[in-house]
Amino acid sequence: MPISSKHSGRMTRMRRRSRGGSRLAAVLSYLVGGKSLKAKIDGKTVDVSITRKFFGDDAIIERAIVTLASSGHCYWSASPAPGKLGLGTSGGGDIRVLHSHHPGHRGHDRRTHQVLLNIARVIAEGPKPDNLIPSPTMIAMRTGGILRFEEITRCVPDVQDALVSILSDKAIAVPELPDDNMVWAKPGFNVIATANTRDQGVNELSAALKRRFNYIHIPIVADQKTEIEIVQQRSSELMQRYDLPTRIAPPIIELLATVFREIRQGKTSEGVSVKQPSTTLSTAEAIGTALDSALHARFFGTGQVTAGDVARNIVGSIVKEDLADLAALKEYVVLVAKKRATKDKAWKEFHDAMLGVLK
Repeated sequence: MPISSKHSGRMTRMRRRSRGGSRLAAVLSYLVGGKSLKAKIDGKTVDVSITRKFFGDDAIIERAIVTLASSGHCYWSASPAPGKLGLGTSGGGDIRVLHSHHPGHRGHDRRTHQVLLNIARVIAEGPKPDNLIPSPTMIAMRTGGILRFEEITRCVPDVQDALVSILSDKAIAVPELPDDNMVWAKPGFNVIATANTRDQGVNELSAALKRRFNYIHIPIVADQKTEIEIVQQRSSELMQRYDLPTRIAPPIIELLATVFREIRQGKTSEGVSVKQPSTTLSTAEAIGTALDSALHARFFGTGQVTAGDVARNIVGSIVKEDLADLAALKEYVVLVAKKRATKDKAWKEFHDAMLGVLK
């Protein structure tokens, strides 16, 4: 029996929705991991595991995916951690990054955030589209990509005003061009803005800009086991990127993550209260210390990362602008590390190395 055009159109729409739903499910699987896919590499079919890119409540990822799929814009706020960056960069090619030290930061106005002109060519040839220098925002709009706007709470009110129309109308006006003076975003263009809760920057977001974002708060890692897993996985990935032949043994990663967590919380697993430094001491800082320790071991040590390497590289992550934070680190070494050193070899090496560093 022939299918009517009405039923054919309905089936087409159902197939599109099905394909769209499977794509969104694939994005979720890519971010939360736990599965494997078969892929051909060098002519051989192999199983490729999908590693987890985000550690936390999967419902947060689902909300972000739904927001972007509906052409909405996301505002991710969290304490300094690798979570926001991992979410914002997963997927690679279609993401344009607008860093806080690029257009949008203090000292830049709304025009540098949107578009620049090649003044020499404008003088020689006059204003025309070929003489534009597109900003990351314009590139993302023209390609239908995702724009990641880092540290949005640092941008000045002038840039915020410009963003309002971009988020609402998905267009940029270029008055300098006499004819073709509007740039319209292609489908797929969205903005992912990130901000740190402990670093609000120089200006709060305007109410108008807030209304145009779907706010998603990424909580700090709740349990120690997950934090250790994050530090282990992320540091391993970075070591591969830097082509470091060594690896960090799980006990050393556990020690490193434990030091950061306990000093950050101001309390140890035994219930001992310790001083908290002014520094955030995020999971991202722990990952950075792990990488520094691996580089130190590779070029100045035995090649194998030890608790001593961690001790030599942890000070710079904990003691930054405020030298009073050094007292918090010393207290932890004396009250906590010294006691654990009597029963654990790694803690003894960490304690002894710290005493040499803190002289």
